[in-house]
Amino acid sequence: MNRIFMVEFALPAVMTEEFMQRIPAQRAMVDKLMAEGNIKAYSLALDRSKLWTIMRGESEFEIMETIARFPLVDFMDPDISELSFHNSEDHVLQFSLN
Repeated sequence: MNRIFMVEFALPAVMTEEFMQRIPAQRAMVDKLMAEGNIKAYSLALDRSKLWTIMRGESEFEIMETIARFPLVDFMDPDISELSFHNSEDHVLQFSLN
């Protein structure tokens, strides 16, 4: 059974050149994981101090294994919380008036 987790990442105050160079690879990884259904949401704070993601997995360990594959993992400090549920507009029935 897939469970749902929210991961909050603390990002570095100063983004080095190495950090910036890894961003395209990070985005590609996130896009791949979203296409596979492993990431449901991915959000960055306006001040770039935090990043949030909603992830699906069998266990917290599986989520940690996925995070370990992130190109930016060396720069992020994750805090993982299992969620009881996650609602989004995708879960609301939308009817056409046609």
